[in-house]
Amino acid sequence: MFVPFLIMLREGLEAALIVSLIASYLKRTQRGQWFGAMWAGVAVAVALCFALGWFINETTGEFPQKQQELFEGLVAVIAVVILTWMVFWMRKVSRNVKAQLEDAVDNALNKGNSSGWALVLMVFLAVAREGLESVFFLLAAFQQDVGYAPPLGAMLGLGTAVLLGMLIYWGGVRLNLASFFKWTSLFIIFVAAGLAAGAIRAFHEAGLWNHFQSVAFDFSHVLSTHSVSGTLLEGILGYQEAPSVSEVAVWLIYLIPALLLFMQPAGVTPSAARSTR
Repeated sequence: MFVPFLIMLREGLEAALIVSLIASYLKRTQRGQWFGAMWAGVAVAVALCFALGWFINETTGEFPQKQQELFEGLVAVIAVVILTWMVFWMRKVSRNVKAQLEDAVDNALNKGNSSGWALVLMVFLAVAREGLESVFFLLAAFQQDVGYAPPLGAMLGLGTAVLLGMLIYWGGVRLNLASFFKWTSLFIIFVAAGLAAGAIRAFHEAGLWNHFQSVAFDFSHVLSTHSVSGTLLEGILGYQEAPSVSEVAVWLIYLIPALLLFMQPAGVTPSAARSTR
């Protein structure tokens, strides 16, 4: 429940910030007549993401077992890629996202008779990007943790994000967004590492990967997944009490480089970092 809540809080807050920045700019530049076009773009993006998520969730349940495992592995891989891109994209653009959005609004509204449709498209693409990221992550999360808790956590996270976005727009609350995105990004890297390990496990169960399947370690007597702590770690970070060597290897192969890149100052590339030594 916690991971879907956090992801939807973060993704929802990103989308809410985009909408609130656009709305504030329209209001500040006395172009409030375009609010309808802005909300139309939001509505179409939300409807598309919801429909896509529902369609994928409903159609994949009829797959045979091996195809189901293959699909779960592919979704986990897509979720890892999206989460990683999300973390480093936000880290890169967080300093000038406001100026970029304002330029995009100006460009959309300078298209003459098609200004309304251009603004709808701009807002749609901005919000749909966040929504599609959420769809693939939630599909991976719901496959790993069944029941009502993950959807409930996702709904609570999204509702909290919408409320925060409204309060930010009205000026009723100020968040340290830099710290928020920094610490949630760090946590998401560990979540993505767990999903990567889960993907290789799903590929093994689908019959595509049968290498290095010996047990790396067995913590079942120390931290069982049937215990409260083990269940929480399994749901949050993809913890397994007796993982295979390949699962541990994939976890480390993803986590170590991702953390090293994340710990570098923003805007510093590995080549630049070497040249300064």
